[in-house]
Amino acid sequence: MGSWQADVLGDGYEQRRIDLGVDPDGEGAIDATLVRRVPRDGEQTSGAVLYVHGFTDYFFQTALADFFAERGFAFYALDLRKCGRSLQPGHTAHYVSDLAMYDAELEQALAIVREETGSDVLLAAHSTGGLILPLWLDRRRKASGVRGDGVAGLVLNSPWFDLQGPALGRSLGTEVIKLVGRVRPTNVIKLPPGDSYGQSLAHAGEWEYDVAWKPLAGFPVTYGWMRAIRIGHAKLHRGLDIGVPALVLRSTRTHFAPAYSEKTDTADAVLDVRQIARWCGCLGNDTRVVPIEGARHDVFLSLAEPRRRAYAAVDTWLRHDAALLAPVQEHAAE
Repeated sequence: MGSWQADVLGDGYEQRRIDLGVDPDGEGAIDATLVRRVPRDGEQTSGAVLYVHGFTDYFFQTALADFFAERGFAFYALDLRKCGRSLQPGHTAHYVSDLAMYDAELEQALAIVREETGSDVLLAAHSTGGLILPLWLDRRRKASGVRGDGVAGLVLNSPWFDLQGPALGRSLGTEVIKLVGRVRPTNVIKLPPGDSYGQSLAHAGEWEYDVAWKPLAGFPVTYGWMRAIRIGHAKLHRGLDIGVPALVLRSTRTHFAPAYSEKTDTADAVLDVRQIARWCGCLGNDTRVVPIEGARHDVFLSLAEPRRRAYAAVDTWLRHDAALLAPVQEHAAE
């Protein structure tokens, strides 16, 4: 386990490597990277957040970290194996053949955060991370028999709950993916070109991020990785019990297009929001869903007004539904 070092985000952020040994998928030595926001002078914490990114993504959303810090949460984020800060030469970006492999870094990251803060941890995740975390929580609950077990709640931002596109892709297409994914897992799926979502974020000009870790057109999608995703989707659809209260944020509409237009700025250009709405009930018995009018795929990278509403929804949920905010944390929503 590494020590805390300076992070690429600069002053106020540090990173710590989590050694994961030899890759079970045969791509050499791997690790994950835990990032923490260093508390500013005068800030007090009474809880903690651990954030997990999606596909073609890594943690750079410092405004999200500030939002939670202003409400008394120590903020941490995890770049999973072969993603973002953890991507090394010889790695297939984001590739994993089984989503359960992520349990190794998730458990270690959770243990570090709990040890440093002395509190249970609120989890937050975006897109693919929003599939990975519920599956992990369900496995933890089944293994320990304890609901929560160090986790206070879950905030999901446009979670990937099903395969978007025609129904044939979710039936026959999935069988093809599973077959090829077993025998040629690192072969790349031929998908129509498109960078509309990436161009939408770039066009906004509000955020700085490394396009080597978050390319505008996305990383190639492999059959083995998609096989793992589809197996994860099937487990979700059979029903999970994550054991903690959950908040799901999503846009109110989807706009799929190969090229950028202004419509891309006010819709989910990556996932079908109807699928998110359909499968939210599979998380467990304590789930609140809040559609955000005009939101992008990452609702916290939306235009100013939908972004404000997304933060306000989290603030309300923290205070009233999940009751995770201490009484002294009386901040206005962003």
